[in-house]
Amino acid sequence: MKQQIIVSGLGGQGALTLTRLLAEAAAALGLPVITSETHGMAQRGGTVISMVKVGPFQGPLIPAGQADTGLFLHPRNLAVHRFYLKPGGVVFVNIAAAGDYINVDGQALAQAHGLPPVAANLILLGYAAGRGGLFVGAEPLGAVIEAKTPERFREASLKAFKAGLAAAG
Repeated sequence: MKQQIIVSGLGGQGALTLTRLLAEAAAALGLPVITSETHGMAQRGGTVISMVKVGPFQGPLIPAGQADTGLFLHPRNLAVHRFYLKPGGVVFVNIAAAGDYINVDGQALAQAHGLPPVAANLILLGYAAGRGGLFVGAEPLGAVIEAKTPERFREASLKAFKAGLAAAG
């Protein structure tokens, strides 16, 4: 199994949380995993990109044009980080509008389920898992979310993840 994933968002959207959960899921499955992260600005709202490499890779960075999958928590970041995706790479975007990517309106789903806007990150993760876009399926990823999420956020996190899975069909 080899997969290179970028997670792109703005500070405060949970990009690093998704990266950690994906890495924990890979480790739980016994897969080699490497992660890296870059913060555009050291405050909420600055661009954040993280990379997850699952499989026998050497370095932590994904070269331009090599990512298999992209999780975009904010559509603005498509213009900034899409160049990391290889031709035919799968792009999941948290946005209502359709385009040349796979979209899910995480904000609307979060609101419909009584969740805070930041829950859109786990909705996108659930949606990507439900659509088969990740190296890991819904059950192992859900188990990692349950095991690694602090108790005060656990119920809402699982609810958001399941909302994304349900939206994927």
